[in-house]
Amino acid sequence: MSSGEALRDSAEIVEVNVEGRSSLNSTDKDWQEEQLRVEIVADQIEKRIRGLEQEVSVVREDVVGMRRDFWDEVTVNFSEADDVGETSTSLRQQSQVLNDRERSHRHASVALGKMKRLQQSPYFGRIDFAEDGGEKESIYLGIASLLAEGDEEFLVYDWRAPISNLYYDGVPGPASYMTPSGMIEGTMSLKRQFVIHGRIIKLMFDTGVTIGDEMLQQVLSRSSDAQMKSIVATIQKEQNRIIRNDHSRMLIVQGAAGSGKTSAALQRVAYLLYKHREHLNADQMILFSPNPMFNSYVSTVLPELGEENMQQTTFQEYLEHRLGREFQLEDPFVQIEYVLTGTEDEDYAHRISGIRYKSSPLYLEAVNRYKRWLEKKGMKFRPIRFQGKTVVDAEEISRQFYSYDSAITLANRCELLKDWLLKEISAFGKSELDAPWVEEQIQLLDAEDYQRAYQRMRRKQRGAGASFNDYEDEKEILGRMVVSDRLKPLRRWVKALRFVDITKLYTQLFSDVNMAAELGFEALPEDWSAIGRQTVEKIRAGEMFYEDATPFLYLKELVLGFRSNTDIRHVIIDEAQDYSPFQLFFLKRLFPRARMTALGDLNQAIYAHASVLQQSATLTDLYGTEESELIVLKQSYRSTRQIVEFTKGMIAGGEDIIPFNREGEKPLVRVFADRETLHSEIKRDLSALRTAGYETIAVICKTAEQSEQVYGMLTNDLPVKLIKKTTMSFEKGIHIIPAYLAKGVEFDAVLIYDGSNDNYTREAERKLFYTACTRAMHLLHIYTIGEPSRFVNESEPHTYTRS
Repeated sequence: MSSGEALRDSAEIVEVNVEGRSSLNSTDKDWQEEQLRVEIVADQIEKRIRGLEQEVSVVREDVVGMRRDFWDEVTVNFSEADDVGETSTSLRQQSQVLNDRERSHRHASVALGKMKRLQQSPYFGRIDFAEDGGEKESIYLGIASLLAEGDEEFLVYDWRAPISNLYYDGVPGPASYMTPSGMIEGTMSLKRQFVIHGRIIKLMFDTGVTIGDEMLQQVLSRSSDAQMKSIVATIQKEQNRIIRNDHSRMLIVQGAAGSGKTSAALQRVAYLLYKHREHLNADQMILFSPNPMFNSYVSTVLPELGEENMQQTTFQEYLEHRLGREFQLEDPFVQIEYVLTGTEDEDYAHRISGIRYKSSPLYLEAVNRYKRWLEKKGMKFRPIRFQGKTVVDAEEISRQFYSYDSAITLANRCELLKDWLLKEISAFGKSELDAPWVEEQIQLLDAEDYQRAYQRMRRKQRGAGASFNDYEDEKEILGRMVVSDRLKPLRRWVKALRFVDITKLYTQLFSDVNMAAELGFEALPEDWSAIGRQTVEKIRAGEMFYEDATPFLYLKELVLGFRSNTDIRHVIIDEAQDYSPFQLFFLKRLFPRARMTALGDLNQAIYAHASVLQQSATLTDLYGTEESELIVLKQSYRSTRQIVEFTKGMIAGGEDIIPFNREGEKPLVRVFADRETLHSEIKRDLSALRTAGYETIAVICKTAEQSEQVYGMLTNDLPVKLIKKTTMSFEKGIHIIPAYLAKGVEFDAVLIYDGSNDNYTREAERKLFYTACTRAMHLLHIYTIGEPSRFVNESEPHTYTRS
């Protein structure tokens, strides 16, 4: 018996047809009672909204008025000491009143936003629970709490409240849940799910499990919204483990494509913000996403769950922020474009070898060994120069650096060196007072400069009658002012530790042929010298490979000191399989006080470097096994059963993926003899899909270059959008997109452009092809010029149709 059949045997279902009348499989009475309650709750919500709208409007007017009239309400008098105190008190009082009103406005606005979301769907679940020795209580769950008038009872409980665990983890019968005061035990007699739109119950579903096929068929309906749908009503038990995990320092979620990893993680954020609301806010959480478009894709999920959005960025944006002024940084999309298209380059094999090694734990250890070596010798410095003169040469700086106690860290020695250099610059400045250029600059001073010098002399002489009566005094003061002003940029340069030549330190790893042997680097690639040549040439041109950016920044911080962010308390890393072990280690150092949630799918690890998900030990080693937990999600909800059965045959371990029992068409593989015929058929099929009501359609290409070609072919006939790495928003329509930019996004229909064996044949392209195919929710077509990719042929023939 299928899961769907078992569910139907154990469930009572009430559905509402288009006219709003019920097609009843349970009793009319149950449905009528629940519908009546929905209308009562909806009335309460509307009344609450009207009251909050009025409150927000009134308080807003108060705040605007108080800001405008702030100084009119303050008594200002500085003539006497008592008056100064009175003025200070008046300022504090008026400022406090303004702060209180602004706080009231914020609270009312947040409450209004939650009520408006409740208005769209008041609640999604109900449990009937009787505590041991108590009476049965019906508990309704929604995205926010709602108290009845008079605050006597909860009409709706927040889905994150402790009692909500009964809904997600419990089954009818003996049940219990944990509260801050201890375990509550009792009996659950009913577990009911709803789909409610406004005032109308669209679906009512009684069952012993939280997720049923029928419910998901409603939530994952044929048409995908432009923003990710909130799936609070369909949380798996293991997803609930992700959401409510409050003890692991590192939570690793390995999930199949479409298993709800990101949804669960965002709901985890909402849960943590709710549970720890007294000392945790959205600004203390950060999401690292795969690309800017993904940020847009998930931008409304947290507000839907009743919380403010947390900080969102990409790892590349962080690298640009730290290194973008020094180098033209390659991004991961340029890197993968080269990996996919640069096979004819004579240095291609060396580049791939370099990417793999520089991303590995071995290279991390190599950089750490290098740092320990630098503690004894080998530091590189820039000389201190001023107007063509050498103030302190690099050799002298190096001697001073290594004169400090070797037990002092590199970063602290650099600080000591900075102070020494500033003294050397001061001494140099004094020696320059009589230089001809100083006299020339004095002659060019204007009246304002003279006034500034005069004020300095007054402060020096501490007398009101100071004047430039003494020519020598005047010359000395003006000379010191000129020299000091001209040396300011050099002092700033030294204070920023720019005298440490990090670029030479990094390239020294590659340019010194004996360095690797001397430091005992392990498992070096055989072509290390070629890798070094590539690296040095790139950096000398003012550019940097993506695989070098994190190691370079790590070395820089080992030498100059780490820039840690202690404000962030939780880091969520989506598409974690795209990160190297080196990058994850760096993020741990960057956010030392944070917990981390890493979400990913090893089968979508499309980059050339080793993935942190290659071995779970790589991630658990970051915080230790005792503080780490791995949760595996095998159920796939995004795609139809037919699409999942087809795609899971492409990858190792695919037999463990469990398709959700939602029926659809088998994937269609269409073989063409030439590109012109393929193009004409794609145009025809895209028009047909639009007419059929598919709202998000993707033509997925292998590379950005191929995407631009297809866009040029389609743009005159169809309203298509070309998705680039800089695209900031996700909208409905027809998208032309490279496979590597489609990660994490889903489409109603996916058309794979040129899924031939000529286009997708290397083993390194297997996961890219799998990723592209798993973006499809309802329909998947693969168009090939000639024989289909071997990855298609490796799937069971009965899982797809060929024409």
